[in-house]
Amino acid sequence: MNHFRSHCDYILISCKIFIVYNFPVVTEDCSNSLLFMLQGKGLFAKRSMKKGETIFIERPLVSAQFLWNTLYKYKACEYCLRALETAEGNARRLSGIPGLSLPHPELCRVRPEQHQACPQCQVMYCSSECRQAAADQYHRALCLGPSEDDPDHPINKLKDAWKSMHYPPETSSIMLMAKMVAMVKQAKDKAHLQKLFTHFCSRTANEEEEIAHKLLGEQFRVSYLLVISAFIEVQNVKSVTVLQWFVPEGFRSLFALVGTNGQGIGTSSLSQWVHACDALELPAQQREHLDSFIDQLYKDIEKETGDFLNCEGSGLFLLQSSCNHSCIPNAEASFPDNNFLLHLSALCDINQGEEICISYLDCCQRDRSRHSRHKILRENYLFVCSCPKCVSQMDELDVTSEEEEEEEGVAEGETEGDEMEDEMTDV
Repeated sequence: MNHFRSHCDYILISCKIFIVYNFPVVTEDCSNSLLFMLQGKGLFAKRSMKKGETIFIERPLVSAQFLWNTLYKYKACEYCLRALETAEGNARRLSGIPGLSLPHPELCRVRPEQHQACPQCQVMYCSSECRQAAADQYHRALCLGPSEDDPDHPINKLKDAWKSMHYPPETSSIMLMAKMVAMVKQAKDKAHLQKLFTHFCSRTANEEEEIAHKLLGEQFRVSYLLVISAFIEVQNVKSVTVLQWFVPEGFRSLFALVGTNGQGIGTSSLSQWVHACDALELPAQQREHLDSFIDQLYKDIEKETGDFLNCEGSGLFLLQSSCNHSCIPNAEASFPDNNFLLHLSALCDINQGEEICISYLDCCQRDRSRHSRHKILRENYLFVCSCPKCVSQMDELDVTSEEEEEEEGVAEGETEGDEMEDEMTDV
């Protein structure tokens, strides 16, 4: 029985693809010139691939945990988002059973003895390597020092302003933007780093405002100014390279960049432990007992916590963002390493030269009507899908799936008679 609950994550193996874009892409795995640059946008298979094969593994340019996720005590490495709780500790908290013991504890890969805190602000990292990487890239500009609990510190004011207008389920984080600015400030080659970030910006002014409005809600203009004010207070900006982000138009571009390109990241020590349990070769009786234990554990967690099981955040991935959308994707992202490394895997056999497409919609959304899918994509990504599935359904009625459900409800109500009508009136 497969208990593993996958999350949207992505990986990159550059030797199996070539990228169609107008600027060079450098990855950790590029040992030779096997990526080809062409004009346009898209990712195409350099050779045939089998279903389940890893296409690539990619490290994000920047990533950040969601603020409400942090507030609700989901503990993750500040740099790589690796879950810091042991699988057993995670299970105890989520199930509300403090004395719970997990079988096969040796399968948990979390190593608390390797965790390190920033000596100034006590932010936690999964290793000394992550702590050093964060300090080198952005943390020196964002470290709270002894003011971690000071509500008047600019960074805490920025976080509070964001949380007041962006409630769960979260889709982005203001700290992702703060880290981007901090990275440019700390970088030796500021122009190069900003050029990489600017790659994600390809929207018109009206489109950017629409995306920002979507992120901040109905109180868009008031919220917008509040966040800009808090953001400027955090960043003591002197570099001309990043000054453009601190005027309303530039900040709007930053919002649009994160809003349309931020890839959700989910990590869980418990899910990783369950996946390892599924891979164990056990006698039938022991397998049945272990499966039963895990099933009951998930029931206890669902009753106590609901669906929010993971450390969650978002990141910007150069290659993954170059993948176009399809309602019938041939590739899927996951984060099996329990950190920010994105694994992209083939969902079916992919032929040489075929475009590699992911879906910007989740499984439930992909099952909705064509009109409903288009509505979601227009509102969140500002484009109209023309994938084979959408083209084949062009003759469908222009009604959303919600409207279809309402129509079904009306039809059922007509057979219920006056009793249903009275019940609805009472409500």
